[in-house]
Amino acid sequence: MKKVTERLPLPGTIWNALPLPAILVDIEDRLVAANPAAEDFLNASSRTLAGAPLNDRLAIDAPMEEVLARVRGNQSALFVNDVDVGTGDRPPVLCNMQIAPLNDANATLLVTFAPRELADRLGRAQVVQSAAKSAIGMAEMLAHEIKNPLAGIAGAAQLLSMSLSAEDRELTDLIVEETRRIVKLLEQVEQFGNLRPPELRPVNIHDVLDRARRSSLVGFAAHMQILEEYDPSLPSTMGDMDQLLQVFLNLLKNAAEASRGEPGTIRIRTFYDLSLRLRRRDGTGRSLPLQVEIIDDGRGIPPDIAQDIFEPFVSGRENGTGLGLALVSKIIGDHGGWISVDSVPGRTVFRISLPIAPKGADAATTPQE
Repeated sequence: MKKVTERLPLPGTIWNALPLPAILVDIEDRLVAANPAAEDFLNASSRTLAGAPLNDRLAIDAPMEEVLARVRGNQSALFVNDVDVGTGDRPPVLCNMQIAPLNDANATLLVTFAPRELADRLGRAQVVQSAAKSAIGMAEMLAHEIKNPLAGIAGAAQLLSMSLSAEDRELTDLIVEETRRIVKLLEQVEQFGNLRPPELRPVNIHDVLDRARRSSLVGFAAHMQILEEYDPSLPSTMGDMDQLLQVFLNLLKNAAEASRGEPGTIRIRTFYDLSLRLRRRDGTGRSLPLQVEIIDDGRGIPPDIAQDIFEPFVSGRENGTGLGLALVSKIIGDHGGWISVDSVPGRTVFRISLPIAPKGADAATTPQE
């Protein structure tokens, strides 16, 4: 890697911190190196990619030989927009590409990929959050009205059971058990409405993640290996530590359950992505450079519900309530952040994007914007 970074116009630390997938291609159109973002994008390490023909590792819906030759011939950068880029391990991703010469003796080219899906998901996430809040408000009102008659039904069934035979009591016991299950579900619905606004103050995201990781390993994730890939230079975010802890515990629990009780691996990754901005309803934008990813190697999210996974009552698990991820989405939305998911069998990535605490922020409670 040392030889590669010497040819780069950027120091090695910046190459590794680039938020967009970036690769180097030699004069024979073979891969020379990939930055960490590209390793994730290609699901392969830079070492295994080195020396492989570009067309063998990437399926790009563009005449790449012609494009690369033009960049070398003109010695100037070229943009190629709206092309599908696939790796063979997952569906193609719509990207904008930039190819630029490094002007070195080996005619090396720098190729960066900017997935277009990020902007689309930002808009979709806002729609989902708005729909979720409306659905939750109505569900909360119904939950309050339904709980009282359910309590009466359960009480009546218990009274009836006193004068019934053992065989008939099985039916009344079933009534009581099912009404209690419904009441428990309704109480979960009410939790959305009762969730207080976050008390925003500077929070070290790694402290929250460490608490969530330790809690998970002694409980629901005892059968999993949890790996950390932290960027120690990340500054604080503005958040409510308790609510953020609830978010990460929920996501880690989902990741652990995706293994269906078999040993598996969960990766927690933090990094910068300076290109992400969330557009508010008033037209202004907000930068969300602080990124947290929770990655598991489980069975993945069923494709038919993947787009709606953050909506209330949508679940990929049998007997799941579909409220956990909706609550996660609500909390992140209340923090001014954004959450998204990419999922294929064997790799599911939940990504949370958060703002950075402003300079001069102290530990006192900070009101929401």
